Amino acid sequence: MELLHNPDIKELVELAIREDIGSGDHSSLACIPSDKQGHAYCVAKEDGVIAGIDLAAYIFKRIDSDIKYVPHKSDGDSIVNGDKIFDVYGADISILTAERLVLNFMQRLSGIATQSKMISELVKDFHTTVLDTRKTTPGMRLLEKWAVQLGGCSNHRMGLYDMIMIKDNHIDFAGGIAQAIEKTHNYLKFKGLDLQVEIETRTLDEVKQVLGIGGINRIMLDNFNPDLLTKAVKLIDGQFETEASGGITIDTIRDYAASGVDYISVGALTHSSKSLDLSLRVSS
Repeated sequence: MELLHNPDIKELVELAIREDIGSGDHSSLACIPSDKQGHAYCVAKEDGVIAGIDLAAYIFKRIDSDIKYVPHKSDGDSIVNGDKIFDVYGADISILTAERLVLNFMQRLSGIATQSKMISELVKDFHTTVLDTRKTTPGMRLLEKWAVQLGGCSNHRMGLYDMIMIKDNHIDFAGGIAQAIEKTHNYLKFKGLDLQVEIETRTLDEVKQVLGIGGINRIMLDNFNPDLLTKAVKLIDGQFETEASGGITIDTIRDYAASGVDYISVGALTHSSKSLDLSLRVSS
């Protein structure tokens, strides 16, 4: 997992350790002899896509470098209820101290990967690419967007810094679509930046305004119903990339994909994914 070389991920793990362990796992320290060795294993309690295998290894080793970690799955594998995910051997105290940290990360990331897989499968017959958004857990964005990719969907911008997205509030504050686009080009030129530019539209009239001005890479069609989206895509006619956003659900995403839109952004990939149920069990 390349992300484990990222200092932000290492810092996140350290924060999680400080948050959970603090001055020590006093429950385990009070009940279990320090030299007692044991074995535990992780088992899936529902079907899904597993994520966090390598991250779990990193956390266990961070807690106790002598722990032996034996994975039975790889990140991105499909799993079913009852599958053994990994075995872990070492000091009982160390295993229990790391347990919740490992499960919290794995369950969250596996839930995102599972939902992303389900949604990507729904639109696999269309050319549409499903994107995530910035609606992520603070501090967890890199991991959550990685889990989205494991499930077969794609990442939108990582943050505010790697793409220009002119949304409705930007347009309103700038004084209109033309002014927002002009100001954006002036800013990019002044800063010497080469960034993709996307602009949000709310009506067919706004789409026509953008087409008349140009100077962008992608048009976002916000809260268009499937019929209106189809009209907008035909109107744009390949001049710019198209992206549908707003209120799109599992039940309706195929209708949106059928419009011929290039991208569909779905915030629910990250902000509404249910954690996958995993359990760490002590081997008797």
